[in-house]
Amino acid sequence: QLQLVESGGGLVQPGGSLRLSCVASGATLRFLTMGWFRQAPGKEREGVSSMNTNDGSTYYADSVKGRFTISRDNAKNTVFLQMNSLKHEDTAIYYCAADEWLPLTTAQALGAEEYDYWGQGTQVTVAS
Repeated sequence: QLQLVESGGGLVQPGGSLRLSCVASGATLRFLTMGWFRQAPGKEREGVSSMNTNDGSTYYADSVKGRFTISRDNAKNTVFLQMNSLKHEDTAIYYCAADEWLPLTTAQALGAEEYDYWGQGTQVTVAS
C-alpha cells in the first residue's frame, strides 16, 4: 500500500513562493505517475501538474505554466512542487496523488479521477 504525505503549505503574500513536498512510502516502485492537484472552497479538484517518474515527462495546467515546476528526488521517493509568483487564485488545499499507469495525454495526467492514491493535503493561502 502506498502512503503519500504532503508538506510545505502555508500563508504567503501575492508574488511570493512556496515549495511543496510529497513523500511516498510503501510500494513505491509500482507508482509511475505522481501529480499535484488543488481544491479551492466550493470548487472541484483540479490538476496542477504531474510527472511520469519513469522518463521525467511533465505536465502543467495552463493556469500555472511558467510559474510552477514539478520535480522529483527518486532516492528519497519525494516529489516537489515549486510555486513562484503566487496569486490569490492559487489559494487551495494542495494534494499529492500517484498511480501505476503512465500518462498518454495531458488530460489523463491532470485528471483527478484517474488517480487512486492520495495524500491528506496541505493548505496554501495567498493573501496580503
